[in-house]
Amino acid sequence: MSIDTSTAAKVAKLARIAVDDAALPALTEEFNTILGFIEQLNEVDVDGVEPMTTVTPQRLKRRVDAVADGDQQGAVLSNAPDAREGFFAVPKVVE
Repeated sequence: MSIDTSTAAKVAKLARIAVDDAALPALTEEFNTILGFIEQLNEVDVDGVEPMTTVTPQRLKRRVDAVADGDQQGAVLSNAPDAREGFFAVPKVVE
């Protein structure tokens, strides 16, 4: 797959990148180089290869999933400009 200068100009416009007409052939060549590399990657045989997120197997550290209240409601609400009945009070923004 290859693109021409008009497609490169359209991509530059969509990306909101100002490209001079004189620089369009070089940009077109760069796009074609990138697309050629992608085509090379599509030719790689990946049958039987397990998807992975990293090249080294790692296990995440585990912790107990326990609910803790924290018991800091008073300290948190002391920072609020307006607190009522144990909650933050905010002005109505939608009518």
